[in-house]
Amino acid sequence: MKHFFRITFLLLLLIPMLTVAQQTEEKQVKKTFDDYKSAILNDKGEEAVEQVDTKTIAYYGSILEKVKTADSLQVDKSTLMDKLMILIIRHRISKEEIMTTNGKQLLVTAIKMGMVGKSSVMNNEVGAVKVNGNFASGELLVRGQKTPLAFEFHKESGAWKLDLTALFPAGEAAFRQMVKQSGEPENGYLLSLIEVTSGKDPGPEVWVSTNQR
Repeated sequence: MKHFFRITFLLLLLIPMLTVAQQTEEKQVKKTFDDYKSAILNDKGEEAVEQVDTKTIAYYGSILEKVKTADSLQVDKSTLMDKLMILIIRHRISKEEIMTTNGKQLLVTAIKMGMVGKSSVMNNEVGAVKVNGNFASGELLVRGQKTPLAFEFHKESGAWKLDLTALFPAGEAAFRQMVKQSGEPENGYLLSLIEVTSGKDPGPEVWVSTNQR
């Protein structure tokens, strides 16, 4: 019986400590997003990239490889968001820079050039956070209102990092709906969007792999 009371007493002591630790993790998760948002809004690409996880960096590395090597058929078979990313990078970034950069640097450049727009974070916040080991999810709030979507975070080397790729499926679906509502062919819509955002009409070279240009 004494043993039972000792265990119970220890548990009662540990519960407040665990609660505080959990709350600390949740605050750190929110701070990661807040720091990323602040960096995006202030055009600080290097600081923004420090808040994203290795999965996000790997995604931009894979996009860079497609920019360098994918032919028009391969680009056309890509997801809508990937296709736009490939075409706009070929349109706006020089061959010399493409051939000497890496995934992390590409994301920095994309942020600085407005390819990762301020509108993607301006009205967004992280709501309730759930932490499970080295994984965390946080409610996506838009103008303070809950949405069915969530940000995802991974703890890497003791620090929480934002996974930008977690929201890509929802973004892809929304983007496809926009194309459908426009009534334009998919590729025509993308090229028009690139022209509007860059101020320059994209030429046929955007469909040619950088290695072949």
